Amino acid sequence: MSRATATSIRIHRHGAAEVLQAIEVGVGEPDAGEIRVRHTAIGLNYIDTYHRSGLYPTPLPSGLGMEAAGVVEAVGAGIDFLAVGDRIAYAGGPLGAYCQVRLLPAAKAVKLPADIGDDIAAALLLKGMTAWYLLHQTFAVKPGTTVLIHAAAGGVGSLLVPWARQLGARVIGTAGGPEKCRLAREYGCHEVIDYLNRDFVTEVRQRTDGAGVDVAYDSVGRDTFIGSLDCLRRRGLMVSFGNASGKPPAVEPGILAAKGSLYLTRPTLADYTATREELDTASGALFAAVRGDVLHADIRQRYPLRDVARAHTELAARMTCGTSLLIP
Repeated sequence: MSRATATSIRIHRHGAAEVLQAIEVGVGEPDAGEIRVRHTAIGLNYIDTYHRSGLYPTPLPSGLGMEAAGVVEAVGAGIDFLAVGDRIAYAGGPLGAYCQVRLLPAAKAVKLPADIGDDIAAALLLKGMTAWYLLHQTFAVKPGTTVLIHAAAGGVGSLLVPWARQLGARVIGTAGGPEKCRLAREYGCHEVIDYLNRDFVTEVRQRTDGAGVDVAYDSVGRDTFIGSLDCLRRRGLMVSFGNASGKPPAVEPGILAAKGSLYLTRPTLADYTATREELDTASGALFAAVRGDVLHADIRQRYPLRDVARAHTELAARMTCGTSLLIP
């Protein structure tokens, strides 16, 4: 039994922002293990541009978007932790969040506490859980740790910075241009390097008396990857978790030995939230950080869903700061 149609953004080929198309689709009743959710706010993340462009290939035709918040409209069989009218959010897929209404595996949904608004959840869940696992599990940041955070004024960076600082780390951030450097300082960086005008490797080495940082969080990719390795102390960890400037270069394992017996990892959120327990732990830690005033949803851009092509263009051109939302 189908419902009235709802707007959904689809792609039928990979490419630039113009491949994004708004179409009307019917959304049926949920099967066992599914819910039907009407979105109230949709998160915009850099990974969405990878799915659109084909950097991360997806079967076509495809929806896009991995994160949203909304209200449960219908519940399939076998679900006992959600009910019609519950407010939920999800992050990490399956693809298809760029829509007004959708079917979703209930196992992906997090029931929202009363004190966490829909906009906050859509803005923070994916990026906030990413920040959580990067700082607490990929590398256990603690007092005395020195961290390098690239794109410190961006979506994930704006959460990594204050959370790392709250954990007692010394935070060195990079950003492009005076305005983004100002924002990075506002988010909590102890020191900020304008990578457009300064050599960040030289600056990091100087500011650490030649020792380097314990861990480098790099979401930029090609433009910063080798430089990030050169910023690490002996046996330091390079965390490559994004490709904003393009894919990083191929790395011969011997380079890690030559640069100081370094460690390199390429983590993804899915491997840190694969079980219900892991998802609840990650989302619970995020909500606690919001309540504790550690993290804030710095929503600086709101785009109507049908303006998604403009949103992608501005995001890819690094014209945005903080977090962006699509409003269905």
